Amino acid sequence: MNVLRLFVLTLFSLTAHAQEINAAVASNFLLPMRDIVTAFEQQSQHRVSIASGSSGKLYAQIIQGAPFDVFLSADQEKPSALLESGHGISGSRFTYAQGSLVVIATNGLTDDPKALLSRGEFSRLAIANPRLAPYGAAAVETLKALTLWHAVSQKLVIGESVGQAYHFVISGNAQLAFIARAQVQNSQGEHPYWPVPTKLHNPIYQDAVLLKKGSYQLAAKQLLAFLQSEQALSIMDDYGYQPAGQQ
Repeated sequence: MNVLRLFVLTLFSLTAHAQEINAAVASNFLLPMRDIVTAFEQQSQHRVSIASGSSGKLYAQIIQGAPFDVFLSADQEKPSALLESGHGISGSRFTYAQGSLVVIATNGLTDDPKALLSRGEFSRLAIANPRLAPYGAAAVETLKALTLWHAVSQKLVIGESVGQAYHFVISGNAQLAFIARAQVQNSQGEHPYWPVPTKLHNPIYQDAVLLKKGSYQLAAKQLLAFLQSEQALSIMDDYGYQPAGQQ
């Protein structure tokens, strides 16, 4: 048994009663987080409520006093800023995953999404708001690296989060969308997608942080410890996430 798993199990044994944890989770990580929470709840007496949205929106809610215990962002900057502002707990921030960007096509399109993107053979391209969502910023970086930004900028449909960008393409309101690879799990193989090479955008390092409210709750600390366990990492791998620093 590795040291981290032993630490997690020891923490569980120290808790005499169930606690409710409020977790703010970036939209791209909602699907794996649901599976991680299921495993966590099975091994502890605790319950986790998930609020999902763009990292920028969740960050603003935390600054405004939203009662979250932990924050799983899609970037490193916002958790770092929460530490500086006193909303996060010093020493608690860590990188839990490195995300992957893909371009997905709406149902019925059989051509390679990369080819459709390059040829401009679409009327709408959905991305998350680059000011709020790190995956949206990575999409803009990719389009600029491919020298396609000016050609497609008038065709963009901006969603608040990658979740909304995914909804646009699934509903047929956009023919292509930049989303997180984890969301492809939802498409059940019906939608062709192109894994965007990491060299086309800055790495998507995703950090978690314990928030001030959660510092009084052992369960919140247990959840963050569990997020670093082999079981949680295996779930992340199933959804296309990699340990930080790997490609």
